[in-house]
Amino acid sequence: MNTAVAPDTARTAPAVALTGVGKTYPGGVRALDDVSLTVERGTFLAVMGPSGSGKSTLMHCAAGLDSATSGSVRVGGREITGLSETRRTELRREHVGFVFQAYNLIPSLSVEDNITLPLRLAGRAPDRPWLRTLVERVGLADRLAHRPAELSGGQQQRAALVRALVARPAVVFADEPTGALDLRSAHQVLDLLRDLVDDLGQTVVMVTHDPAAAARAHRALVMADGRVVESLDSPTAPELAERLVALGEK
Repeated sequence: MNTAVAPDTARTAPAVALTGVGKTYPGGVRALDDVSLTVERGTFLAVMGPSGSGKSTLMHCAAGLDSATSGSVRVGGREITGLSETRRTELRREHVGFVFQAYNLIPSLSVEDNITLPLRLAGRAPDRPWLRTLVERVGLADRLAHRPAELSGGQQQRAALVRALVARPAVVFADEPTGALDLRSAHQVLDLLRDLVDDLGQTVVMVTHDPAAAARAHRALVMADGRVVESLDSPTAPELAERLVALGEK
């Protein structure tokens, strides 16, 4: 399948668009049930829900980490439904960034080499002005020669964030990005995510169980039983916590 799109379409299409997406695992377990959503460019979306609600499966299908059983998934205007694993890997490398709870930095490499590794694997040279903008924004300009072990947890997650952004992806998916951080570092990372969206026009989709983290987003989706049951604009932590309690989150 050819995933190339016209330049104008690539610039104006939503960062992510899901239409009627379903995901059924062996044994008939239905993790996603007819999910449709659009994530416009330059927005910050949080996805919440009780355990087993489908939020992680939603991220995996939207990011091309897994294939949907039915429906359509587009990233930056590019249809990824039905692609082979090889083609999905190529698309992720070019158009998708990831930030996970684990920093996934290589201990033997410097911070700069960790950040630019995805570009090197793709045979691309880093855009030095863009890299400088990012490391200055996250406060790591004087840490590029350090090894990960010489950084705090918060600094390591900031390095992982720059690594996700250095290729200028259509969207960054963040899966519980503050789960391993202390409260102060978590606040700093969440502030950075929101600033990168508001100031640099980046698009972020974050899966989290934390209402306070989700409240940093422009919009929050609440999931249950594989469906999106509510969408809240400018959410607050108390109203998100109330929604989760109502769905049985303890």
